Amino acid sequence: MIQCQWCHAQNQPGTTSCQTCGAPLDERDKVSDSGWREAPRLRDMTEFQFSGSTCQVEGELVPVAEINLHPQDGLYFEHHVLLWKDESVPLSSLNTGGGMKRTVGGMPHIVTVAQGPGRIAFSRDAPGELVVLPLHPGMELDVREHAFLVASHSIQYSFVRIKGLVNLLLHGNGNVLERTLRPGEKILVEPGGFLYKDSTVQMQAAQMPLKTGLLRHGMYLAEMTGPGRVGIQSMYVHHHAD
Repeated sequence: MIQCQWCHAQNQPGTTSCQTCGAPLDERDKVSDSGWREAPRLRDMTEFQFSGSTCQVEGELVPVAEINLHPQDGLYFEHHVLLWKDESVPLSSLNTGGGMKRTVGGMPHIVTVAQGPGRIAFSRDAPGELVVLPLHPGMELDVREHAFLVASHSIQYSFVRIKGLVNLLLHGNGNVLERTLRPGEKILVEPGGFLYKDSTVQMQAAQMPLKTGLLRHGMYLAEMTGPGRVGIQSMYVHHHAD
């Protein structure tokens, strides 16, 4: 058996891409000296499976996730990421809760649900990478707003946290990098660069005061404290402090 370096799933010998997350199996992990690991770039037309459904990734600059839904499978997504669907695939809505907090944060109150059978495709109108994060029972992730592309219907979604089973697809602008923090280890991340983290990683805002002559200004950063994984994106909107 061949173990995927990204999601650790087992694959049959001779397989070139992971059947669970689509990561290439014939390439080694690329890790910087500081410990940041590149998320696997999914090859054009790579296929992987979740439940009884199949996802095929098309293109590399602005990737598309085309999903052939099994009759017993469903998924949910923010409505503006839908690219196309078969006429036969029914859509419904799911209220996410969160009330005024979601409005202030610019996050949707409602996500759209698609039910199989049939084909449906998703993309974001920005160059970047699709990141597949298989979730096991009890695993929880915190994801930045408007980063999640599509998730299996069996994954529980809330204003704060995503928890569940099977697969979550994220879109990271530019390149996506991941680092695993040891217990108590801290890093400071530009808030716009944050993409996802394990729920075990603590995050709080940190303001860095800067002084140039008589001028004073500041920089807001997100302080991450391990243990757990932190994912970042290389293309983002900068956050400034006055």
